[in-house]
Amino acid sequence: MNNPGPSLETLTHRLAETPMEFLGEPRIAGVHNPQAVAVAALVNDVLRLHGMRAPAAALQGFHGAQVKADRNRLALAMIGCWLLADDWFVARRMAQEALLQVLGEAVRELAAAAPAHRYTQDPERREELARIVLARLDLRPGDESLAQATDRLTAISGTERRRLLEASRLAEQRAREIREALAKKAAEESADKWSRE
Repeated sequence: MNNPGPSLETLTHRLAETPMEFLGEPRIAGVHNPQAVAVAALVNDVLRLHGMRAPAAALQGFHGAQVKADRNRLALAMIGCWLLADDWFVARRMAQEALLQVLGEAVRELAAAAPAHRYTQDPERREELARIVLARLDLRPGDESLAQATDRLTAISGTERRRLLEASRLAEQRAREIREALAKKAAEESADKWSRE
C-alpha cells in the first residue's frame, strides 16, 4: 500500500453501479445457460484493456467446473473485472501478475466470506472489496495515509485480519524453530566441550 491510488469513494461508487452484465451467471461446465458469462474471456478482456494478453494457462482458473465450488468465486471475479476496468487502473497499465492475483487469490478469499453480490449491494462489503483490491496492487486510497489505510483495511476486512493472523502465526512458528535450533546447537557445543575436557 505504498502508492496512492484512486479515491475510495470513486471505487465504492463504481461497485454500487455495477452493470447487470457483470452481475450475471458465470459459465459453469455442464450447466446449460446461453446467457452465462465466460469469465475467462472477461478476464482476458480486462487484461487487454491494460495492454496485455494472457496465456491460456493463466486463464484456466477462470473456467467453472462445479456450481457449488466455482459459482460465487467466478461471480465475484466478474465484479472484480468491472472494478479493474476503471479508467484510473487502465491508465496506469497494472502488471498482469498483479491483476491475475487480485482476480484469482484475493477474489477466492473474499468469495469464501460472503456472496458475490453483497460486494456491490452492502456498503461495508463494497469498501472491503475496494480496499483489498488496492492493497493487493500495493496501492492505498489516494486521500489516506499509509497508517490510515492499513488501520481501516484491518478493521473492515475479516479476510485481511485472517491473512495477517496467519502471517503472524507463521512468523512465530519460524522464530520458535530458530530458538529451538539455537538451543540444540548450544547444547551440542556444550556437550562437545565437556567431552573434550
